[in-house]
Amino acid sequence: MSKKVLIVGGVAGGASAAARLRRLDEDVHIVMFERDPYISFANCGLPYYIGGSIQDRSKLLVQTPEAMHKRFNIDVRIQSEVVSIDPVNKKVRVESIEKGSYEESYDALILSPGAKPIRPNLPGIESSKIHMLRNIPDTDKVKAKVAAEGTRSAVVIGGGFIGVEMAENLREAGLEVSLIEAGPQILAPFDTEMSSILAKELDEHGVNLIFSDMVQGFAEVGEQIQVQLASGTVLQSDMVLLAIGVSPDTSFLKDSGLEFGPRGHIVVNERMETNLDQVYAVGDAVEVVDFVNGTKTAIPLAGPANKQGRIAADNVSGLGTTYKGSQGTSIIKVFGVTGASTGNNEKTLQRLGLPYHVIYIHPSSHATYYPGATPISMKLIFDPKGTVLGAQAVGYSGVDKRIDDIATVIRFRGTVTDLTELELSYAPPYSSAKDPVNMAGFAAENILQGLTTVFIPKDLEGRDKNNTILVDVRSEIEHANGHIEGSINIPVDDLRGRLNELDPSKEIWVYCQVGLRGYTASRILQQKGYRVKNLTGGYKTYQMSQFAPKKKDNLTPNVDTAVASKEIAATGAMTETGTGTGTVTPTVNATAFTANSSTIGAPSSKIETELAPDSVLDACGLCCPGPLIQVKMSMDPLLDGQVLKVTASDPGFYEDIKAWARMSNHTLLQLTKLPTGMIEAYLRKGVIEASASAPTGAGEQVIQTSNASTMVVFSGDLDKAIASFIIANGAASSGKKVTMFFTFWGLNIIRKDEKVHVNKNFIGKMFGAMMPRGSRKLTLSNMNMMGMGSKMIRSLMKSKNISSLEELIQMAIDQGVEIVACQMSMDLMGITREELIDGVGIGGVGYYLGQADQSGHNLFI
Repeated sequence: MSKKVLIVGGVAGGASAAARLRRLDEDVHIVMFERDPYISFANCGLPYYIGGSIQDRSKLLVQTPEAMHKRFNIDVRIQSEVVSIDPVNKKVRVESIEKGSYEESYDALILSPGAKPIRPNLPGIESSKIHMLRNIPDTDKVKAKVAAEGTRSAVVIGGGFIGVEMAENLREAGLEVSLIEAGPQILAPFDTEMSSILAKELDEHGVNLIFSDMVQGFAEVGEQIQVQLASGTVLQSDMVLLAIGVSPDTSFLKDSGLEFGPRGHIVVNERMETNLDQVYAVGDAVEVVDFVNGTKTAIPLAGPANKQGRIAADNVSGLGTTYKGSQGTSIIKVFGVTGASTGNNEKTLQRLGLPYHVIYIHPSSHATYYPGATPISMKLIFDPKGTVLGAQAVGYSGVDKRIDDIATVIRFRGTVTDLTELELSYAPPYSSAKDPVNMAGFAAENILQGLTTVFIPKDLEGRDKNNTILVDVRSEIEHANGHIEGSINIPVDDLRGRLNELDPSKEIWVYCQVGLRGYTASRILQQKGYRVKNLTGGYKTYQMSQFAPKKKDNLTPNVDTAVASKEIAATGAMTETGTGTGTVTPTVNATAFTANSSTIGAPSSKIETELAPDSVLDACGLCCPGPLIQVKMSMDPLLDGQVLKVTASDPGFYEDIKAWARMSNHTLLQLTKLPTGMIEAYLRKGVIEASASAPTGAGEQVIQTSNASTMVVFSGDLDKAIASFIIANGAASSGKKVTMFFTFWGLNIIRKDEKVHVNKNFIGKMFGAMMPRGSRKLTLSNMNMMGMGSKMIRSLMKSKNISSLEELIQMAIDQGVEIVACQMSMDLMGITREELIDGVGIGGVGYYLGQADQSGHNLFI
């Protein structure tokens, strides 16, 4: 008589077990019970069917009962729920729509009941406007609600994988979407700074993110539903999607004698056997071993469930296959960005008290000289011996294969040295000669070999500012465009010549944009005898750690906007863009910024036709400040009114170019973030003036300003001199042409420190003896205290890492600030050209007035 095997649950684990059993044993009698009408459906694809990426519903049905019976000779019983098991008599009780209540005997039993969405006991939770997503019937209900004419908005509760995927797809369907997460971040498998890239993508696509706030209850208001939060915030929408997590669906087994873990999961051994004879369990309902740290855990993922189903079938058939644990390798798409992780994150290791190191890198997806390269942000976690513990990556392309490479190394208990030695496929369209995975290994190996010591962004909170110096080793333009507060700027190429500016008794903390120049700087300083740390991943990682969602003042969707968004989504476009001429251009999946509105940009080909660029710049593969420098070089030869089209792959370029256009007084016509991660910008040289062809909005005022600043420096006081040069450097770094006109006592600021032998008359010699010679002899306007005040302010500036006056003067000259000495004042005070510092021009009042006439503002100090 053939063996009889019952399988409870017909999706991932159960269906895999059934198919494997049949391939191993043609004679075994297999009965599979599924309480829903569908088996083996693509539950991971449900959100994408709702959002419209998957158009054909039938493609979600991987297998049907009829096809499975025909192919594998399996007795599939749908709409049949197993409500209890009797392990002593080896029977199960079934409640069937077709057959009613009955018992079925077994020789072996495989349990694959899965997990169910958590439905908290909150006021109003029974509302029909609250939906969950577990199966095909749930999907049909949500799809119908989204498609209904009156549905314009949705609130998603929970920032896990399902919550984020649903937020994306409801937004793709044209709804106004808010996502509420009780914790401080979305997507718990990622550490906060890595998940922030994905949160920012949601934010930029119009999803209203609310973190660290809990739902207290629900209330129906007419055709809508209110969501009440602990903070007092109340959101109102047409529907709610509940996705706060899952729990094992094992309540029907509570009196069976099965052993359960602390959270209700079925306890199994490595052969997927339970504590009951001939009873196996697989999938989301079982407790497994964390492959990395060896503790018990639960990881509800489709991949492990399918493998466990296969292993259970092997052991039913006597093969003795074992399951060695799960490392939680997972991946998610968030609009155009991909995030993936494997192994343990920092939160897990900290909870377990396990020692570890971490590095960040930001390589390109493939060779930067080949078109289409985009950045990947990668995080690698490893123990003090170099064993790889986990990894996370976020980017537009190439993320999946890098995490899969590292996941494989983890599975074989590999080290960071193994990462450096991996021989991976390379051609310019696909990778680099040094693959990002190799680069992660190199960076980690440098730490283990003692070649560098690193710090991470959160270490800045506890930095001892009295005993450390924070140094930005990027270029001056990068520093001016944004830097960590309290840092001084010494570009790495200037470092060897400016070591005298660093106190050797203090620890030097250096950073650059992505960590590479910082590493170079750390090696220079370390070999010069300094104690030094480098910010792993650089300023880019710091920016990731600082992300906060945009605050939305109005949480009630605008009806007209919501209707328009939904109509455009229905036609395959996501939203619209204002062109400045009153026309509306639909677009597909591209976030954009225009001169007259912050909206979604049109497809590249249409924009290019309408704007007709006079010059095209490909800045892909360049990291900040490379794209901005190339933009400036490309804009300089253009005539006023001509248009430059720029394509860049650096994600920071999206914000950088807005600031650069404002500071340099050019017009940003269109800024588009493409689904591939590329950023396209159209800039017109000069500022658009109001005209019939480009009308301003009602009530808008067009203010035309000159891209120049002038400053009269009359005072020779130290404090006022410092203020003058701080303002001048700030204006120059924003692209303004700055002229500083020094007259009377202000001339002392730009005198040389050393005495210069020149022929003077009596009055000139008298003034020369009475006036301070050079900036180092200047006194304070108040509280000078016989020179003590000046020494105190200089000492304070040094302790606060503020550039000295002499450094500010040199910085201004290097930035092209025009320093002009008043000829008339020089004649009156007996000062000659030879006594002035290098780089100073001589001019009269006429020259000053000419400069001031072209200036947007003029200061008198």
